[in-house]
Amino acid sequence: MKRSDLLVDVPLGDWIDSIVRWMISAWDGLFGVIETILLGFHSVFSMILTTPPFWVILLVLIGLAFLAKGWKLALGSALGLILFVYGVGQWENAMHSLALVLVASLVAIILGVPQGILAARHKAVSVFVRPILDFLQTMPAFVYLIPFAMIFSLGVVPGIVATIFFAIAPAVRFTELGIRQVDSSVVEAAYAFGAHPRRVLYQVQLPLALPTIMAGINQVIMLSLSMVVIAGMVGAGGLGADVVQAIQRVNISLGAEAGTATVVLAMYLDRVTGAFGAKRRRNADD
Repeated sequence: MKRSDLLVDVPLGDWIDSIVRWMISAWDGLFGVIETILLGFHSVFSMILTTPPFWVILLVLIGLAFLAKGWKLALGSALGLILFVYGVGQWENAMHSLALVLVASLVAIILGVPQGILAARHKAVSVFVRPILDFLQTMPAFVYLIPFAMIFSLGVVPGIVATIFFAIAPAVRFTELGIRQVDSSVVEAAYAFGAHPRRVLYQVQLPLALPTIMAGINQVIMLSLSMVVIAGMVGAGGLGADVVQAIQRVNISLGAEAGTATVVLAMYLDRVTGAFGAKRRRNADD
């Protein structure tokens, strides 16, 4: 159906386009600062992950898997990373993608967890934030790339910013859910002993809600990795760049290698963060 055939024509796209162009003009300095900060953090993480020999980083990743869930996860991680990441020549790309995931996830967690705390403690904040989170979670991932590519131009920064917006919702939702699920009698007992609300939050509610918050962090990391691959379309590099190149050239071999490396990296991050979250849950139950 053509727009001219509609009885009601709402120029939503034109409005948003005008807003984005106004933001680019009015907030150019702010966007420049954000770009510098994010690019600096990404450069540091990339340098840490790519400068040492691959076996050094491999040992660190295997060590984290062992600490999370013992030798079985460590052995599985070693086999997957050696055979299907390093063995197919995707180690450096995987480390660049991991750096992007770490930066985006860290920012999403830093911004999302405090919002979840506010939403749990103030009903008005929860009512205000909920539709925004619904919007962020249901918006198609590709759409995020368009405005941020205009604001920051092509490169790693629009990929990071788009990933933050795409992945922040679980950090807010799970934090709010975890705090609300804390037994009200425990909170009331803390107040009865004269504890300050801030002390109740940091010493009672957050420790008991930590397993749920960790589950949210796990989801943030997984969503970040899924978006990082899509961000290859705007020049974010890493595994996403090879996936995009494979699509453009119809290169099945390259697509299979980059895709498999992405799956292995996703499985590693999911199992390790999930195991740490389960360990925190067992400690809380004890």
